Amino acid sequence: MNLNRAIVIGSGIAGLATAIRLRKKGYETLVFEANSYPGGKLHAKISNGYRFDMGPSLFTMPHLVDELFELHGKNPRSYFNYKQKQNICNYFWEDGTVFSMASNSSQFIKEASAKFNEPSNHLESYIDNNCLKYEATSTLFLEKSLHKLSSYLSKDTLAAIVKIGKLGLFNTLNSTNAKAFNNHKLVQLFNRYATYNGSSPYKTPGIMSLIPHLEMELGTYFPNGGMHAITKSLVALAKELGVEFHFSTKVEEIIIENGSATGIKTLDKEYKAAIVVSNMDVFPTYKKLLKKEKQPNKVLKQERSSSALIFYWGIKKTFKELDLHNIFFTEDYEQEFEHIFSKKTLFKDPTVYVNISSKEETLDAPNNCENWFVMINAPGDYGQNWDELIQFARKVIVSKLTRILKTDIESLIETELLLHPAEIERRTSSYRGALYGAASNSQFAAFLRHPNFSRNIKSLYFCGGSVHPGGGIPLCLLSAKIVTDLIPHAKK
Repeated sequence: MNLNRAIVIGSGIAGLATAIRLRKKGYETLVFEANSYPGGKLHAKISNGYRFDMGPSLFTMPHLVDELFELHGKNPRSYFNYKQKQNICNYFWEDGTVFSMASNSSQFIKEASAKFNEPSNHLESYIDNNCLKYEATSTLFLEKSLHKLSSYLSKDTLAAIVKIGKLGLFNTLNSTNAKAFNNHKLVQLFNRYATYNGSSPYKTPGIMSLIPHLEMELGTYFPNGGMHAITKSLVALAKELGVEFHFSTKVEEIIIENGSATGIKTLDKEYKAAIVVSNMDVFPTYKKLLKKEKQPNKVLKQERSSSALIFYWGIKKTFKELDLHNIFFTEDYEQEFEHIFSKKTLFKDPTVYVNISSKEETLDAPNNCENWFVMINAPGDYGQNWDELIQFARKVIVSKLTRILKTDIESLIETELLLHPAEIERRTSSYRGALYGAASNSQFAAFLRHPNFSRNIKSLYFCGGSVHPGGGIPLCLLSAKIVTDLIPHAKK
């Protein structure tokens, strides 16, 4: 065994961040990726002059990316740049209501109060409570392993426990929002944040109202060059640090000897190591790479998060009323989530998200055109007829956007790419195409996610969206920090 070698399986953003952090701990680090490209869901494609970010489209907490460069004494701005957005999102409803959500909380309170006839003190109280929830829980839930006793033996944890009645663990996000606001449109607007972890606002706990705090108080950003620039900058840093990448190289097995992970097997070779970290979804990690080992069946049987159906459209027009992030709401949000999670199908009137990076990067689309990333939340892949569902979804999405924007959208589409749950699973090994691993549709979901280490196998660790603390770019980056904090420095 090479005592100074660490292996990372998968080059999603958590895998890249883990490799960079392991180099700081003195490990010779090898990354194995089944695809021919790095980044997992965070990559891009170009079609007929349009550039599309294929995966995550929201960027918050950029300091977590900067930290990886600073860890090695590098200036992040030499590799990666971004700008803060003053407008979080434009919201559209069928009755003609349009609302641009300002990132400045004072401005938001003033404008939302006027638009929705909501007392400003309701909005102020809600925002203050969200901040309280974040500050009370971030050091425990987001920065430490929930599966180590030491995480609970701190002043921060005791402070969080004292405030547990105010954290919203025992009611749903919807009930929290309905109690906070009189206007149902504001309730719907803040219910949307459940989708940030692939859950239903009618099931996920009220503590999830802390998510808007990340946008409103910590800010939303756009990376120069688009979201794919995050991947490219981290790969450049990793290579500069000596991380060794093996692309188009599928790992077939994690080698276990005497209760410890000692390396991996690919199709034609074995690689020995002192540490193995899987950035692969925890479900296929066990089912495919650890077939002979005891399976954590309770964790593997957890409800999966939502997936997505995404159309990438090159649009031969520009829309002044649209921004980087845009939401076109359904008239029956509860039924939409009922269809996704209970009926495992699409609702007849889905909420549509349109991301347009060419609003910030003009080169992402030809002149007087826009690159539309058009997404609806979808159930995971449970064997549905996706050809039928895709055809149905495309029709209702085009109809909805045409109706609300008062423009024939179909006639403007000059190029189209598609991504659906079954294809997401094929490309990224995310079980059932779930975007965030397990769903957070229960009050204790945060405690039920798979830990960042194995309880039964020494030297085996896990990072990424399917394990603690969860999915999305910030949480994946935090999982890399948590897992490398658990790993000792390489032996000299």
